[in-house]
Amino acid sequence: MNLRDKFVLHMQPEVVRWPGFRRADAEFHPSFVSRISPRMIVPEPRLLVWFATLALPLALVGAAWPPATEACLALGLLFVLVAVVDLVAGQRRLEGLTVKFPEVVRLSKDREGALEVRLQNSGQRARNVRLAPGWPANITSPQTDQLVALPAGAEWARLNWACTGVRRGRHRLTRAWLEGVSPLGFWAARRGVPAACEFRVYPNLLADRRQLAALFLNRGTLGVHARRQVGKGREFEKLRDYIHGDSFEDIHWKATAKRGRPVTKVFQIERTQEIYVVVDAGRLSARIPAPAAGVRYPASVLERHLTAALLLGLATERQGDLFGLATFSDTVSTFIRARNGKAHFSACRDAIYTLEPRAVTPDFAELASFLRLRLRRRALLVFLTDLDDPVLAENFTRHLEPLARQHLILVNMLKPPGVAPLFRAGDVADVDDVYERLGGHLRWQRLRELEKNLQRRGVQFALLDDERLCAQLVTQYLNVKQRQIL
Repeated sequence: MNLRDKFVLHMQPEVVRWPGFRRADAEFHPSFVSRISPRMIVPEPRLLVWFATLALPLALVGAAWPPATEACLALGLLFVLVAVVDLVAGQRRLEGLTVKFPEVVRLSKDREGALEVRLQNSGQRARNVRLAPGWPANITSPQTDQLVALPAGAEWARLNWACTGVRRGRHRLTRAWLEGVSPLGFWAARRGVPAACEFRVYPNLLADRRQLAALFLNRGTLGVHARRQVGKGREFEKLRDYIHGDSFEDIHWKATAKRGRPVTKVFQIERTQEIYVVVDAGRLSARIPAPAAGVRYPASVLERHLTAALLLGLATERQGDLFGLATFSDTVSTFIRARNGKAHFSACRDAIYTLEPRAVTPDFAELASFLRLRLRRRALLVFLTDLDDPVLAENFTRHLEPLARQHLILVNMLKPPGVAPLFRAGDVADVDDVYERLGGHLRWQRLRELEKNLQRRGVQFALLDDERLCAQLVTQYLNVKQRQIL
């Protein structure tokens, strides 16, 4: 029986009478933590065993042989005196002990990390203590408590505790518990200690990054590298005298009139282009595209969009471009101007790891006005949104047109389940499959009309697969770079 189970038995005996009681129910029961006393001492099984071993024989001997009654009573009182002395000594087992937790622990969702716990032993004497952190509900660990052996002569001891974040966001550890056994092992002293530790669980990029292994591989000639681009480019570099064969559209007419001779404009390839990912956190982003069986927290549309946005940020940095980020719902909640570097990527990750879907309709008019005011330089805007609602699609198209005159816009949407042209899938089994295919075809036709409507305004629209979302998004970006359409 571990420390948590003993807490339940001694502090909440009514819990064990619940039908189907489990240890996890006691660990995360809301009222359980609040009822634990800061200091307490409880009997150990050894005390109960010794009491049963001595009390029953002495009582039988005293009852069967009256002359030995006083001796049996004296032995019983001696045992009680020894237990009381051990009780007094046991209350001092946790003196001089302090537990230190880090202020921030960074984890990736569904990937095992470590919590570094430091114990300060001011007395520097050898002792064994049991430690049990009060894990948040969304942080799991294979061990709920551990026995720590503090050596003599050492003031500090360090322990790395394996733990895993099962849900993205911010989670707090506010309390832990210590247990020390008395010298004779008859009593256990327990004490609650405050903790101020924050778990930051970020999106897990490992699974999707494996699909882009060639992009991040850097071994000689292997992998995808930033290459010199061929072409005239769009960024102005300098003026020079006209050379026979120069195009008339490159002549700078004002400089020609001022100098009295033909002058040509020289352009260069843009070295650092600005790439912005705009993530929709409205009501439709809470949908789950393909829920997996047995998963406690399946990935929503917003979860997949955030993972794809961070991976695209890594890809732009590899290509030498600047990466920016914006999130919105009914208002623009986050805007980070395009930069590069590890510190900038960490700032982008910290800005969105707590983002959750909101039950509101996205306001595309405010978003377009905000971006037009903030972005003066031509940039690539990658929208990650859901336009399955016809009203939202019409609103998006109407307010995006002024923005498309200045910037290059790519609109991406996760392909909804069942959306496909008619007769593309296999044979139908019953009448319900016929209606399901018809409904999927109508939705697909509506999205195709939206794609053509956006193309007439210079906006590219694409339906991406959930399994290959990150790879397809990075491929779009590399194609833009290669074709120099930005």
